Amino acid sequence: MANGLKNEKLSKEEEGYVRAVHGEVVEIEMYKSSPFLGEILVMKENPDVLLEIQRVSIEQTFLCFCVVLSGFEKLYRGAKVIRTKELLKIPIGKNLLGRVIDVFGNPLDGLEPVKTEEKWPVYRNVHYAEVSTGKEVIETGIKAVDFFTPLIKGEKIGFFGGAGVGKTVLLVELMHNIVFYQKQLLVFAGLGERIREGHELWETLKDVGVLPHSVLIYGQMDEAASFRVKVGFVAATVAEYFRDVDKQDTFVFIDNIYRFVQAGNELSMMLGEVPSEGGYQTTLQSEVGKLEERLVSTKNAAITSIQAIYVPADDITDPGVQAILPYFDSSVVLSREVAEEGRYPAIDLLASSSVAIDPKVVSQKHYKLFLEAKKILEQHKNLEEIASIVGEAELSVENRTIYHRAKKLLNFMTQNFSVVEEQTGKKGQYIKKEDTVKGVEDILTGKVDHIPPENFLYIENLKDLEK
Repeated sequence: MANGLKNEKLSKEEEGYVRAVHGEVVEIEMYKSSPFLGEILVMKENPDVLLEIQRVSIEQTFLCFCVVLSGFEKLYRGAKVIRTKELLKIPIGKNLLGRVIDVFGNPLDGLEPVKTEEKWPVYRNVHYAEVSTGKEVIETGIKAVDFFTPLIKGEKIGFFGGAGVGKTVLLVELMHNIVFYQKQLLVFAGLGERIREGHELWETLKDVGVLPHSVLIYGQMDEAASFRVKVGFVAATVAEYFRDVDKQDTFVFIDNIYRFVQAGNELSMMLGEVPSEGGYQTTLQSEVGKLEERLVSTKNAAITSIQAIYVPADDITDPGVQAILPYFDSSVVLSREVAEEGRYPAIDLLASSSVAIDPKVVSQKHYKLFLEAKKILEQHKNLEEIASIVGEAELSVENRTIYHRAKKLLNFMTQNFSVVEEQTGKKGQYIKKEDTVKGVEDILTGKVDHIPPENFLYIENLKDLEK
């Protein structure tokens, strides 16, 4: 895969040789021509060996530090390399729909190679004059998301949480609901996660009949850092094609964007760069920005992004997490305490937030109910500490009412998911947004004060209480 290498005779000025090999990092000395960052070099005697320039230093000659993209075992000291004067490209087009590919566009689903008429570079510039924003709220069918952190078309929502709290399940359920119920295009980037999870997702999308509307790009945890760091950029390129050429709204799902930060950190260490405070690479902010700022909407169509973010040691103040956080319009924080209580999705409703909570975006009714719900949940947090010490019976009548309504609201936000039906044995639920808003209204106004809080667990709407 020479990846766009031109056939004309190359001059000696465009050649170089391998000076040293340090694992995945290769030192290349160029004779006279000045290569650029991201440029692909190929081995002269074997064009299938690809190297990507990560850093260039100027001494008497140009010394390039590259990462090996393919054919590592064929490299040796003194091997001649030549410039392609191009960035890494992938095949692009409608033929990608229904396929699983790697960062080069090679098939991972056991089918024939992807045949497309053109290739696009994985690194592309954003034309900010064309960027547009919208205020259309997308129904997800998930009660806690639709009510507390609404998803706006063309914006970003992030699921923040530590290991084992349900980030991936929540993301895949959202993926299922948006594609299955709304028939939207989907681009999924499996970034540094387990191969088993990638295979299960492929099987799930195939079983529910939404694979033909999807493109899956994988760079799993057993891949080299130079592969994993590109998965998000490849997904962005595919989404940009559907947005700009087909003019179709596209959803980009990334699991897990923190692995992008980790892959960049690994590359930085391999290149011998001194880390910043916290142990992360000094280029952390710019690397995250290069990816996140490409996932934007234009006058042609919208790109809506849903991303899972691993929070190491459940510490939301981790520098890697903080570098990602500002790019999200809605932040859903998953809590280990909520998961231990058996309430799924395990969302911390008070810690989560969304810019969509605005009377100009959601309805006036939804906005007022949201403020009231947040208020009683904050009161419940304080009352719970008191009740755990002196007992619930010692609360005043007014406080006891608030305490019970808050518990009903918390339980009402639980939900069975379609993507885990086989594990739970319970049928998945898709709840209309108006049913969720109506349910919250009935709880806050006291219409269901006579019903115990435990009856509100995993119900679709308040009509289920009559059953």
